[in-house]
Parts: sequence; structure tokens; C-alpha cells
Amino acid sequence: MAFLELAKTRQSVRSYKTDPVEREKLEYCLEAARLAPSACNSQPWQFVVVDEPELKEKVAKACFGKVISFNHFSLKAPAMVVLVAEKPNLTSKIGSVVKKKRFELMDVAIAAEHFCLAAAEQGLGTCMLGWFAEKPVKELLNVPKDRTVELIITVGYPAKEEVRPKKRKSLDEMRSFNTYKS
Repeated sequence: MAFLELAKTRQSVRSYKTDPVEREKLEYCLEAARLAPSACNSQPWQFVVVDEPELKEKVAKACFGKVISFNHFSLKAPAMVVLVAEKPNLTSKIGSVVKKKRFELMDVAIAAEHFCLAAAEQGLGTCMLGWFAEKPVKELLNVPKDRTVELIITVGYPAKEEVRPKKRKSLDEMRSFNTYKS
């Protein structure tokens, strides 16, 4: 699949079939994430795949509450991938301090998108979640207290085959050459 076609196909999926996701496909996506670039080759990530149904349900329940239920669909996803930010290497850490940018967050996001694009290529749907209760997730998965869970990705076969039209800014609205355009 050509890259732009893949980018057009990848979308946030919030409705999944009950079919389990094959480990081979998850491994393929993890390999794509592993190959993602990172500041100073720090690779500050750990991907925790949760596909055991009872544990996955507990992690999914940490993604919504009694008041906020917009991630309730996560209960139906056959797998979830929890992205943990690891401590960056010394060079990246120094660069982050000097430039006042959290390079490890950028690195985790790039790796997450590599995972999601590979999933789309495999016929899987994904949705990145930033809204979740971190403490219970860390406890459920034995994540050390000094690490941060940055994202959770739901993974499964989309219940619907359709690719929704993307609502994006036009190229003229989002790019300029040689100077910032307001």
C-alpha cells in the first residue's frame, strides 16, 4: 500500500469485532514501533500488550468513569497496548533540559503512530487514548512508580469496513514556505 493511501486509511476506530487479534499481527506492529526514530536513539518506550480478557477489561475500565464515559468502547477492543515512557538516555535528557522540550514524549508519539500505521496495513483498527486513570493502569500492569503511562492504544478488527472521510485543514491553511503565515 502506498504511504498516502495508508495515511488516508488509518483512522480512530471505536467499534470492534469480537475476533481476537493474532499475536503475529501485534508483533508486526510492535516491530514497526521498535523501528521508530527517537532523540539520540534513546528509544524511551515500553509497549505492554494486554490481550488477556479479564486484565484487558480492568485496563479498559480505567479509561472511563461514572461521569466520563467517552472511552467506554475500549471494553469491546480485543487488545490494548499501553505505552510507558522510559527514562531517556543521558544525551536526550540533557537535550530536553537545554531545549525545554520533552523529547521522550515526542519519541513515544512517533512510535505509537508507527504502531497504528502498521496496524492499519494489517487490517486492524486502533484508537489512541490519552484519557485514563494512570494509577490503576500502573498497578494492574506492574509499571514502576517512576515511569509514566503516556498513551493507551485500543486494537482490533473494525466492526465496519468503511473509511470515514477525513476532515482536515486544507494544505493552504496548514503550511507555508520560508515564513510563518498567520
